Amino acid sequence: MASLNIPEEMLAAQVVEFNKPYKVHSIPVPHELAPNDLLIKVAVASLCHTDFMVQSGVFGDIPRTGSHEGSGTVVAVGSSISPSQFQPGDRVMAGIIYHACGACGDCLGPDDYTQYCRNSGGYCGVFGADGFFAEYARIDAKWAVKMPDRVSFETAAPLACAGCTVYRGVILAGLKKGEWLGIVGSGGGLGHLGVQFAKALGLNVVGIDARDEGLELTRKGGADVVIDARIGHDKVVDEVKKVTNNEGVAATINVSDAEKAMATSCAVTRMHGTVFQIAQPPTVSIPFQELIFRDIRVRGSLICSAQEAADMLALVAEHGISVNTNAFKGLGEIEELIELAESGKMKGKGVVVMDEEQVKREKEKVGGAKLA
Repeated sequence: MASLNIPEEMLAAQVVEFNKPYKVHSIPVPHELAPNDLLIKVAVASLCHTDFMVQSGVFGDIPRTGSHEGSGTVVAVGSSISPSQFQPGDRVMAGIIYHACGACGDCLGPDDYTQYCRNSGGYCGVFGADGFFAEYARIDAKWAVKMPDRVSFETAAPLACAGCTVYRGVILAGLKKGEWLGIVGSGGGLGHLGVQFAKALGLNVVGIDARDEGLELTRKGGADVVIDARIGHDKVVDEVKKVTNNEGVAATINVSDAEKAMATSCAVTRMHGTVFQIAQPPTVSIPFQELIFRDIRVRGSLICSAQEAADMLALVAEHGISVNTNAFKGLGEIEELIELAESGKMKGKGVVVMDEEQVKREKEKVGGAKLA
């Protein structure tokens, strides 16, 4: 493989025992690359809900370096990678999937189903492949995306999962400009991005959240109507009907794992409309009346394809879409990040700046220009 000067050891935060804090220690740098692999020097790694699932043992695969949301700079490429694809020095948003099989029905298309490969080598930071709470990470070039000049490492890292996931939900809704989209959980890590994506695509947005922090982010994101879910189910539905000719929104994205969030999502959606379930609670509860008497359709969605990820980054660059981040410096502060996330007071996404030098060079390169 072609490479720059890379050390033998690196610092990483790993799950080595379920339901215990990350262990921050030295592990080997993954020097061996498959033909289509990239090795990146991680600039920023982001925390996601799935990281807590990994820690709790849902995926049963340890030791595992945490974080499946990362951005950084390519430092080595596999033997099959041409300079036109990637080369050392490229800034990339890492993909989650590692070594999709390329032969199953989903891999063969359509393109926006390729992420459903059931025979892949794993998901970085989840199972089968290590993640981005490390100084270096090995990723699959097929799922990496070159970052536009105007998109920062700090923005790109959370987009690798949170952004990709809610972006696909907005795209799947298939709405025309001026139609109404509902987002339940609109002020969370995914929700506040969904609001911005929808507005950038010309949609009208009803944002529903139950936290003061979430309502603030929903407004900041530009939602046309902001509703506090704490006013009660019936009043929420009434508020939505007031602005939608008594019909409800054309489609709804649910990114809240609150027990009654799915019922609310269905209730604010017009008859025959679709609710896209993105949150991952243990069970999803839907009143039968919504399915039977109102013909509400329900569809799940999983991250997005590599092309959709590239389209998302282009939209972010064009419209200056921002991620509200809570940044921590290095793995020494990772437990402070976890504490904030568990407090329920997080505004947006929590990230760890793994390499301050990369972030500094990025800012120097653009000078006074504003980075998304």
